[in-house]
Amino acid sequence: LKVDWSASHPNIEADGGHWIFKLNTMFACFAFVLSSCMVLTESLRHTGQHINHDGRAGTFVKALEFKHRLRICNAYPGTAAIDIYKGKGDRLNGDGPMPYKSCNDFVTPLKAGDKLEFKIGDANAGTFSIADLPNNDAVLFLVIHRHDTLSTAVAFESHVFANLLNAQVAIVDTYKGTAKSEPRIMDAASAGKKSRSEELRFESVVAVNPGVYDVALVGSDGKTKAKNSLVARNRESFIILRTGVEAKMGPSYPQELVVYPKLDPSALHSSAVPQAMMLSVLAILSCVFWA
Repeated sequence: LKVDWSASHPNIEADGGHWIFKLNTMFACFAFVLSSCMVLTESLRHTGQHINHDGRAGTFVKALEFKHRLRICNAYPGTAAIDIYKGKGDRLNGDGPMPYKSCNDFVTPLKAGDKLEFKIGDANAGTFSIADLPNNDAVLFLVIHRHDTLSTAVAFESHVFANLLNAQVAIVDTYKGTAKSEPRIMDAASAGKKSRSEELRFESVVAVNPGVYDVALVGSDGKTKAKNSLVARNRESFIILRTGVEAKMGPSYPQELVVYPKLDPSALHSSAVPQAMMLSVLAILSCVFWA
């Protein structure tokens, strides 16, 4: 099919060269601008920068930073307190050694591969190596305790508390001996109120509603061996430790209950009294996050 464009455009032969020159110039300018934009985009993609409104380059890709609170308890029976070092010279407990049955929170930068050294005086009691850390804000719990009834060797238990709304309670048994007892949680005693009571399991984590509770160790004979109080508040993580040792050599220490942290009951609102005491079992401590 042959089309006679000159019939419908009588001036095309006269002006054709001029229009072709203009079109070529426009295409050349467009190609130059497009090429420049592509080069700039590729450069910014690799450098992770953008142009601010004032013309300066700034970084918009930042590494995520998580808040890790380290909670350490000393459940090693003895009269000597312990010091904790991150690495060789960074002492965490700068306010003084931690005595038996004490706990402290530490805010210090941590990374996988860090080592926590526990010392009694100048003697090294044990070393805990951090294998991995969670990719979220968390409370990292670590307790040092007696390994057995014969030796003075130490052992560690650890757990990572999830970042949840409800109060979480980890129940850990560090007692070494033949005595048997089970932990229980109940409403704090008050006049004219029937107290609810529920059994807890060692090496587990549970969620509880805000409130004031009593926790107790009940022996196989039905008698209470130890007792303590727990003031539970939302977004807080709590530790219940059974401590003590029936030592074959050296002094023995009775089984006791340690609760940490200890909060003021006045911090709770009256409307926060729970209808159901225990919400759910969250995790088993044997499946710990770091080793």
